[in-house]
Amino acid sequence: MQSTLPVVNLMGPTASGKTALACALYDTGQFEIISVDSALVYRDMDIGTAKPSKAEQGQYPHHLIDIIDPTQVYSAAEFVEDAERLIDQIHAKGKIPLLVGGTMLYFKSLLEGLADNLPSADASVRAEIEAEAAQHGWAHVFEELQLVDPIAGDKFKVSDRQRIIRALEVYRLTGQPITQLQAEQVKRENYKYHFENYALVPDRAELHQRIALRLDQMWEIGFFNEVKALIEKYDVNAETPSMRSVGYRQALEYLQQSDTNLISFEEMQLKALYATRQLAKRQYTWLKSLQNLHSFHNYYTLSQGHEDLLKRFT
Repeated sequence: MQSTLPVVNLMGPTASGKTALACALYDTGQFEIISVDSALVYRDMDIGTAKPSKAEQGQYPHHLIDIIDPTQVYSAAEFVEDAERLIDQIHAKGKIPLLVGGTMLYFKSLLEGLADNLPSADASVRAEIEAEAAQHGWAHVFEELQLVDPIAGDKFKVSDRQRIIRALEVYRLTGQPITQLQAEQVKRENYKYHFENYALVPDRAELHQRIALRLDQMWEIGFFNEVKALIEKYDVNAETPSMRSVGYRQALEYLQQSDTNLISFEEMQLKALYATRQLAKRQYTWLKSLQNLHSFHNYYTLSQGHEDLLKRFT
């Protein structure tokens, strides 16, 4: 039986203040928090993800934090399965699921459903593609993609290795470009739940200041040492999905750079800042495309929008 309780999605770009608002909503006693963040799922990745501390998690429990090691992979399909299971459990308690985060692919997959006409990953095909890249270079592999799927070739860069692998994998398994299959996929709205979508979308200049401040604080409290500890503890590299998270990717590249084209620590920090701003830009773009979205633009000053959302559930 479908629950009459809503599912509240609280979205926003990185550093927009989502966690603080989620905690304020949790204090009303009506919510349980489900994290919607592809980096927070990893253990031992705390500083660079701005993960709530153990004390904060004790006061404000979050589902789907610290559930896998950095060497493991967590897909959008796995998120949807976990999220729907948790939503049902929370509804059964008479509470409202509060999904909080900035991983828009996860939100999109939950709201619209996943493409069901794409093949599952094939380890042998992926190994073939990676072997070709090792022998001939990624530029050669990228050229192959441009030939068989020009649309994907225009969208991707040669550095988008995982996306290139997936696109070529789909083509080799189906004989059809991934972009064609995605275009044929009919969006299926998730009617199992009544979603209410809210977003914190602050002024970009203000957000950029918040991002810069957050990164400065991360470096000060040991983010660089956290990345070094991850390398020592786990078998991670530039191709490991966890290490493609902003900040981690740039720190890892700095630590593993060759003697040619060396960059300084300060240059690495600037690259991390730029990458985080680009992430926020992509998040803004996705939020603009979402229908039935209630947006708050000035949460930092506890704006009327923040108060309105609290009143909605009190």
